[in-house]
Amino acid sequence: MKIVYSDALIVGGGLAGLRSAISCRQLGLKTIVLSLIPVKRSHSAAAQGGMQASLGNATKARGDNEDVHFMDTVKGSDWGCDQKVARMFVATAPKAIRELAAWGVPWSRVKAGERTAVIKGKKETFMEEEQAHGLINARDFGGTKMWRACFTGDATGHTMLYAVANEAMKLGTEILDRKEMISIIHNNGKCYGVVARDLVTGELIAYVAKGTLIATGGYGRIYKNTTNAVICNGVAAGIALETGIVRLGNMEAVQFHPTPIVPSGILLTEGCRGDGGLLRDKDGHAFMADYEPEKRDLASRDVVSRRMIEHIKKGKGISSPYGDHLWLDISILGAEHIHKNLRDVWEIAYCFNGIDLAQKGVYAPVRPMQHYSMGGIRTDHKGETKLKGLFSAGEAACWDLHGFNRLGGNSVSEAVVAGMIIGEYFAEHCEKAEVEITTDFIQKCLDAEQAKLEEIIKRTSGENPFKLKEEMQEIVEEHIGIFRDEAGLQKAVDELEKLCKRAKNIAIHYKELSANPELEEAYRVQRMIKIALCVAKGALERRESRGAHSREDYPKRDDANWLKRTLAYWKNEEDTMPTLEYEDLDVDEMEIAPAYRGYGPKGMIIEHEKTERRTKEIEEITQRLKNEGKNRWEIQDAIMPFELQPHYKARIERIGEKL
Repeated sequence: MKIVYSDALIVGGGLAGLRSAISCRQLGLKTIVLSLIPVKRSHSAAAQGGMQASLGNATKARGDNEDVHFMDTVKGSDWGCDQKVARMFVATAPKAIRELAAWGVPWSRVKAGERTAVIKGKKETFMEEEQAHGLINARDFGGTKMWRACFTGDATGHTMLYAVANEAMKLGTEILDRKEMISIIHNNGKCYGVVARDLVTGELIAYVAKGTLIATGGYGRIYKNTTNAVICNGVAAGIALETGIVRLGNMEAVQFHPTPIVPSGILLTEGCRGDGGLLRDKDGHAFMADYEPEKRDLASRDVVSRRMIEHIKKGKGISSPYGDHLWLDISILGAEHIHKNLRDVWEIAYCFNGIDLAQKGVYAPVRPMQHYSMGGIRTDHKGETKLKGLFSAGEAACWDLHGFNRLGGNSVSEAVVAGMIIGEYFAEHCEKAEVEITTDFIQKCLDAEQAKLEEIIKRTSGENPFKLKEEMQEIVEEHIGIFRDEAGLQKAVDELEKLCKRAKNIAIHYKELSANPELEEAYRVQRMIKIALCVAKGALERRESRGAHSREDYPKRDDANWLKRTLAYWKNEEDTMPTLEYEDLDVDEMEIAPAYRGYGPKGMIIEHEKTERRTKEIEEITQRLKNEGKNRWEIQDAIMPFELQPHYKARIERIGEKL
């Protein structure tokens, strides 16, 4: 029996996990990070376009602040987010950007003088002020009112991850890669760590800690076509689900990005369109203006993805051996701009498709694919789950910043911000908590997991894990996509339940416990199928359209019946279907009452009975306090107070807005 003790245990070595580790080390806690891969290869590095934070430095960002960022985030979520969490996030994001700059992230900077940009397909020249010279720059992104996405060319996630990883290492965080969590150690409603498997030796190790935080990213790999790395499989969420205590929130909320390149599925950043690139059809027509005249190519991602599929269905797509697609044109930006600000995009297109996007008239073939998981391990505003001592942060969690659609650039931003806010709450928990389990109990946990692995090894005949995974991905891709309906979702639920039953009888050919990818696939696919079932069942039962969840048979957003969060859990070990329950979103506690989002026709909302009254109440409070000479912070606090550490809640100075 091997037991490793620590104060704080973090599973996942991306931005959220590493930034949480920094918070723990700053309190002097013994901190261990477990990662499937070397942490600087984590999927956070794949983020390209930018990190949202309301600095308001650039001319096109002037006037931006926490209030505007908050409104964009709430509207983007289609009123599905936790507005108090959104407030915590927007208040902290500017501090996160500046902290990252201090740690070495080389943010693109404002250069005083003339600046030329392509806006709505036309070149526009404007002036950057001398007082902004050298400050952190921003680019436009989908679904935002201001230019807010701070960037380092189109390698933003890469530079952020390296800076945060270096800081975590500098502070003495113990980082152990090629270690995989296979179960959670818990007793009497409290979490005490995890059982992990060494992927090289096959050894099982109990990592026992005062607190455990899961930050393992999303579950995109349940889909056949996704921009996610192969490690983004949702297995950690599946393990949390198996406790029978932890809830998964809004698992049906899955985002599809408009511009992965065909056929590889590698993402071409939203920064392409933020910088002025256009989507074109087979006739070369920039069609988004026909659907969304105001935001055009920079409508929210869920909107653009739906419009693209609608346009393809009208016969405007380009046929290829890999299915119909549309074009992304960045050649209009010019070679100099592309090689400076979109060089990774250029290299991806050149290496994987053999095309030079800087040449006039050369376009990238693109089609919407799964990209992000708004759902995840449900937590409170401090990041703690229903299993005491177990926390979660980043894309792995349903902190519920994003509701049913995430804004571009709010992902890497959430990862770092959650690592700051939740990381501190987590560290405080670890500082005070005690480990209250015996070594006998730990041994039982290790023995139970060893027995499960040996059972798979010893089975002489059964299901092929690779074929089960392939079938699962085909079902999810076909029936739980951008457009959904009752018949397709019911079929997905039925077929996935059959797979769940078959997955209990997996057999493998290679019989070693060490260095065995086939064994890893066997125990992972069982959890992946459970995650897919949570997505399918949640989507089937949610009979409305909200954000990225688009039901063709229920096209209206139904606030009267569905202004609530889906919670899925696995009631009994032998179950083959998740149990669902729901958590209401209280209109009376919202700072912005539900309203028209700004896309598509009006009249597509079934109103909540409290919406009209709350809207009037907010307007009355706002007007009264303005008449009394109150500032925007005082007005906000009167409408919706929220909890946040004082140093993150503190005001920041901007051009035109002194402290």
